[in-house]
Amino acid sequence: MSDQIFLTGIAGFGYHGLIDHERHNGQDFFVDVALTVDLTVASKSDEISDTVNYAEITNLVVTHITTEPVNLIEKLAGRIAENILKDHVKVSMVTVTVHKPHAPVDAVLKDIAVQVTRKR
Repeated sequence: MSDQIFLTGIAGFGYHGLIDHERHNGQDFFVDVALTVDLTVASKSDEISDTVNYAEITNLVVTHITTEPVNLIEKLAGRIAENILKDHVKVSMVTVTVHKPHAPVDAVLKDIAVQVTRKR
């Protein structure tokens, strides 16, 4: 199946990281989600019940960004992906990319990101 829904640049302020100042001061995180979903029926019916509610998925992502801090964005990405699959049975595969543009590194860079893919 090649049908996909993309949610790009979901923003939230979180306290994820290994360093004390990341846990204390927090920073912006951005998440992209690619959902593989059979959209055949929805493309004909025009009914929300035949697809996934991307507002619900967006809210799920923001909740994970803004609560329960983790050390690694790898864990954050995996947790988001697993919860999407658990809560949205029509999703057969999900790819989650977590962007941490203000990661504490000793170089100038635009972004650091981790991407995970999970399947049913």
